[in-house]
Amino acid sequence: MAGIPFASLGYVEKLKAAGVPEEQAKVQADAMRVQAETQTAAVQKALDKYDEASREDLATKGDIQDVRKEIQDVRKEIQDVRNEVQDVRLEMKAMEMRLLKWQIGLSAAIIAIMAKGFGWLGF
Repeated sequence: MAGIPFASLGYVEKLKAAGVPEEQAKVQADAMRVQAETQTAAVQKALDKYDEASREDLATKGDIQDVRKEIQDVRKEIQDVRNEVQDVRLEMKAMEMRLLKWQIGLSAAIIAIMAKGFGWLGF
């Protein structure tokens, strides 16, 4: 940012027209010029610092692509977990069926043993 030039000659002329002695008008104009330059430099420094900070926070196309890839990887991991959960569910169903077969078989055997022991079947 280029500083806005301070028109010290015009300022001096206005002060003289208002009745300020020429030497005092020149000193005051010089002081105003120095102050304007100092303020301009401070503002420029603040703007540069802000630009650097805001650029650090900006995402590049590469950053966005990295995040997209990470999201795809996470989605794949989630799908893998879902598949594993489905496999476990299927295994549990198969185990449930095997246990049910054993339970029915054992129940039938117990009933047969009890029936024989109490003479219900007439053996």
